[in-house]
Amino acid sequence: QVQLVESGGGLVQAGGSLRLSCAASGPTFSSYNVGWFRQAPGKEREFVAAISRSGSSTYYADSVKDRFTISRDNAKITAYLQMNSLKPEDTAVYYCAAARSIFMAINTVDYWGQGTQVTVSS
Repeated sequence: QVQLVESGGGLVQAGGSLRLSCAASGPTFSSYNVGWFRQAPGKEREFVAAISRSGSSTYYADSVKDRFTISRDNAKITAYLQMNSLKPEDTAVYYCAAARSIFMAINTVDYWGQGTQVTVSS
């Protein structure tokens, strides 16, 4: 069992930065791949980024590539999403996710965080 709690969301101007944190509970955190998803009003939840168990591999959606960075610290039982050069279209609720599968997708996620709101103003 893994519990995920996101934090760090808020309001930021376009071009600014935010760092989201995903604090996990349970000793099995390092056994899971971690991902970030987001969902804007009226839209489907979409994949943002993922990181492997050891942190050696990362993957990003094209929409955030070169702007966002996912990382994890298994000793601190925490994952992060550094978001730079934010755009209004990045506005969404961001969710942390843990998956046993090497594939990070809506239907492969085992645990979801509660979500944290990110709002980017023009």
